[in-house]
Amino acid sequence: MTGRKVSSDLLIVMGLVLLTDIFVLTPGLSETVLRNILGLPLVLFLPGYALIAALFPAKSDLDGIERTALSFGLSIAVVPLIGLGLNYTPWGIRLLPILISLSVFTFMMCGLAYLRRVKLPENEAFNVSFKAAVFSLKAEVMEKSESKLDKVLTVFLILSILLSVATLVYVVVTPKEGEHFTEFYLLGQEGKADNYPTNYTLGDNGTVIVGVVNHEYRPVNYTMQVKLENRSLPENMQQIKLNHNETWENPITLNPPVEGKNMKLEFLLFNDTDSSVPYRDLHLWINVNATTETKGSEVQTAEEKTAQNQTVKSTA
Repeated sequence: MTGRKVSSDLLIVMGLVLLTDIFVLTPGLSETVLRNILGLPLVLFLPGYALIAALFPAKSDLDGIERTALSFGLSIAVVPLIGLGLNYTPWGIRLLPILISLSVFTFMMCGLAYLRRVKLPENEAFNVSFKAAVFSLKAEVMEKSESKLDKVLTVFLILSILLSVATLVYVVVTPKEGEHFTEFYLLGQEGKADNYPTNYTLGDNGTVIVGVVNHEYRPVNYTMQVKLENRSLPENMQQIKLNHNETWENPITLNPPVEGKNMKLEFLLFNDTDSSVPYRDLHLWINVNATTETKGSEVQTAEEKTAQNQTVKSTA
């Protein structure tokens, strides 16, 4: 009994899971349409099928159509529960944790299904014979049955599954374009949206991180300019070329050339359709003080004045 080969359906399930993992995790392959096509069964069918195989290891437990329908239903129930559990872990609901969780769950259920099947006589354990499945499906639909309602429900279930699969394939192959826009953002030196360098000493510099993300569904040539009180800072100009969904994020060193209070430091982003009007703009209000030496002499003068006042008072 224990030397029985693994059922072909379990091998196919595990093979599809591994193939999906490869296409999702491998650079280059992850950008193809096959990644989405393989990902749909992993989310909508394979976890439920493996669970059904573990719960009902015998042929007599369920027929093929019931197994198929329950596989879709249980997958739709299991995947959100796994996502809910990940939400309370340090990993969160992200692609890699979800992929690993679904893969591990499906492998575990396949292993449990194999252990339960080998305990049954070989002629009673469920196994997929594609030729037998076709004849069984034909018999369910074409041959006379005791109840016309069962026949109608069977046909309706088959058509619903085929329609769902066709719809999903169409959505994946021809995805609808979303809103066309560009992300443009500033971060502080720590990579967070705070602690921006806003106080400078003339001659010193500060650093901000500038990010651009292209969601325009086409390659775009961007030009970024930096201005201080409408005065261009050419050393900070950047030429950026991005494909759709590509991100550019780089630190920019700022060296304000003039002294002033509450000066407007502008970051202007132009695209290739209009080079005269900024497509996106950001700004900071900065202060630029005199040099350290000047500030030191000013402090020293103040201290001298204070000492003189004390001397005058003591003399009086």
